[in-house]
Amino acid sequence: MLSLRAVFIAVFVLLAWAGATAHAAPTREVDRIVAVVNDEVITLYELKSRVAQAERQLKAQQVQLPPADILEKQMLERMITDRVQIQMAKETSVRVDDLTLERAITRIAESNRMSPGDFRAALEKDGISWSKFREEVRNEMTVVRLREREVDSRIQVSDAEIDNFLANGDRPGAGNEQFLVSHILLRAPDQAGPEQLQRLQAKAQDIVAQLKAGADFAKLAASYSDAPDALSGGSLGWRGADRMPSLFAETVEGMQPGQVSGVIRSPAGMHIVKLVERRGGSAVGQKTQQTSVRHILIKTNELVGDAEARRRLVALKERVDNGTDFAELARLNSNDLSAAKGGDLGWIYPGDTVPEFERAMDALKPGQVSDPVQSPFGWHLIQVVDRRVDEASDERKRQIARQALRERKAEEAYEDWVRQQRDRAYVEYRLEDK
Repeated sequence: MLSLRAVFIAVFVLLAWAGATAHAAPTREVDRIVAVVNDEVITLYELKSRVAQAERQLKAQQVQLPPADILEKQMLERMITDRVQIQMAKETSVRVDDLTLERAITRIAESNRMSPGDFRAALEKDGISWSKFREEVRNEMTVVRLREREVDSRIQVSDAEIDNFLANGDRPGAGNEQFLVSHILLRAPDQAGPEQLQRLQAKAQDIVAQLKAGADFAKLAASYSDAPDALSGGSLGWRGADRMPSLFAETVEGMQPGQVSGVIRSPAGMHIVKLVERRGGSAVGQKTQQTSVRHILIKTNELVGDAEARRRLVALKERVDNGTDFAELARLNSNDLSAAKGGDLGWIYPGDTVPEFERAMDALKPGQVSDPVQSPFGWHLIQVVDRRVDEASDERKRQIARQALRERKAEEAYEDWVRQQRDRAYVEYRLEDK
């Protein structure tokens, strides 16, 4: 399934940019080329627009702005990396069709508590071109799909790795302890030589020295980090130790809040990590609420739109309310494999389903049926059969371990893959040209 988390983050940044665009649009100077990426160009106007967007984002997050020339160079590097990925997606036929795009935009509008029409009107009122907005969302979704195909789908987790993960389950942070972490990455070129690595190490040590002297971590991340989250101050958000790269997990477990690591070397380059905060504690054997649930799914397509899918489910819910067996209706009407089992999805753990489904499910009492609920899969009627609180089975623990290891490996592999693609691209800088 296509994850839209990255898409939503990028879109909210775009919305923050929109708020000021209409009131503070910069005077457009004569345009020129500032970089050539393979057979495409990045213009000065594009760069200035993205820099202005980044400045507003940093101010909204109360992050000190780096010097203008450094921020400009950082943003140009980000744009080059993004352009390389979009080019590769086009060359390898990774695309997002209009129907999928429209569904994503509808969910974005709903997350802002607006109809799609009102959402479009609000964007255009704030000076955002609708076609530009659609392009930004499509590009973000395309990059997510490219990553899924080129990186995530190739991650393998062995039974021995799972056994080792579970054997170390009593280490600090293996339960419900979470860490709020920020980081700075100085990316090493593919096949970097000893001299290049020495220069990178020296630069990283200089940044650590600045941090120990009291410099703002978020400002230095925005100034120097090559990671995708640089312009968010390098924040990784709250994560369990099993949901972050193993190199970071091993580092932060021995740190105190506010502490900054030394230089950490990996195949991707040099890292600096700050532990902002930690919460929770070891919870080995912790019991978890589980929900027995079933559903009826109506998928949307060119023939069945959102309105028609919702209408069908409203009619089916009325029949359930009047005494018709939910399972029988699921067998006759649901568009997924669970139909043969009367829509039964079994016992569901927190995080097993997409957020839209889980929120609706959690709001129901046993025996209750939801109103129609939209998710990336289509439209659902959800019925909670029962709930229980119990410790996860051995099989479930292995599933959790496999997923945690996949996420950790995928993040590390994606970072390395992006570096390789960037280094293989032809890039010509013209920013300093006058």
